[in-house]
Amino acid sequence: MDIHEFKQLLIDEAKEKEAYVIEKRRHFHMYPEIGYEEEKTSALIEQELVKIGYDIQKTAKTGIIATFDSGKEGRVIALRADIDALNVTEDNDKPYCSKIPGKMHACGHDAHTAMLLGAAHIIYKHRDKLTGKIKLIFQPAEEGGGGAKKIVDEGHIADIDQIFGIHVWREEQSGIIATRKGPFLASSDQFIIEIKGKGGHAASPHQTFDPTAVLVDIYNAIQKIVSREIDPLEKAVISIPMLEGSDAHNIIPSSAKLEGTFRTFSNDVREHILKRIREIVEGYSQAWRCEGTVEFEIGGIYYPPTINNDESVDDVIEILRQLDEVQEVELTMGGEDFAFYLNETKGAFIALGLYNEEKGIIHPHHHPKFDVDEDILWKGTAIYSMLAFYNLFKS
Repeated sequence: MDIHEFKQLLIDEAKEKEAYVIEKRRHFHMYPEIGYEEEKTSALIEQELVKIGYDIQKTAKTGIIATFDSGKEGRVIALRADIDALNVTEDNDKPYCSKIPGKMHACGHDAHTAMLLGAAHIIYKHRDKLTGKIKLIFQPAEEGGGGAKKIVDEGHIADIDQIFGIHVWREEQSGIIATRKGPFLASSDQFIIEIKGKGGHAASPHQTFDPTAVLVDIYNAIQKIVSREIDPLEKAVISIPMLEGSDAHNIIPSSAKLEGTFRTFSNDVREHILKRIREIVEGYSQAWRCEGTVEFEIGGIYYPPTINNDESVDDVIEILRQLDEVQEVELTMGGEDFAFYLNETKGAFIALGLYNEEKGIIHPHHHPKFDVDEDILWKGTAIYSMLAFYNLFKS
């Protein structure tokens, strides 16, 4: 069997796995679990993988890594699917709606998990054609918990030569495969600013050190960082949607708070924004006799920009050409902890379009009406399956 025939076999078998993948996706969707609480999700994944024949390793509390070592010389290839849901109440009328109040797979991680499970069957079936080692990473806590960072810190990426991940993508038409060289998703930083002053009666502001007045100045000054200090050819955004001050119209509080986020595709720009926010908070607070503090990396985690390796993207385009033409995806200011893997090794993050107006699948990620066009799931399984044989196709 030549390469062309084997690729077609993988595509055909992915189509044959469609019913299995849809069934698993619906199960995960009905029983969503948020970051580091994916106990039942993880147990089902493990059960399926052990049944197939993989060696299993626990990671990052609720994550699973399935490994097959061919015993032959070759690169170590990793495929990743995230498994966590969100604290969102679903507003869909489907037989597979979430049965867990206040929790929902509103970002498509249920689809990623099911697609990789489908691929696990196909990969293992053709394990005689593998060289090197394959790792299937079912990762917890992508939604703000930094599950990828935990897996990196535990050393599971140290031996990996290439890593690939898929995300179902509302911004592309259903079934479109898309990626891009270099930056794809932005860094994601959270910050909390607290100003402590001296409270008092609103009728006598001269007897107070009003932290709300300082807070407004700081808010406005931070908004000028992008417009006046960042190269216009760079991309960056700062948003500060949370402001907290007094709980009464006639009381000047003793403290006030801002909370926001900023995103960029450049580590240098990120460092500049961090530095300037600190300086602005310290300078304005001191000028108005208040004490100002700023906290970054809430919970000890920030997401760096997701930057694809150029050669890996070329390889994805070449390997998947028989499945479909790979298009170029647009940049997004959204963040992804797949970035932690790409900081350690080569690889590419791939979008699989799900937007289908005819089926009413039009709502953005994290929306209560978010849904996935299940007709694309076999294609995700095919992508994972084909990239698993990277060593064969790039020998």
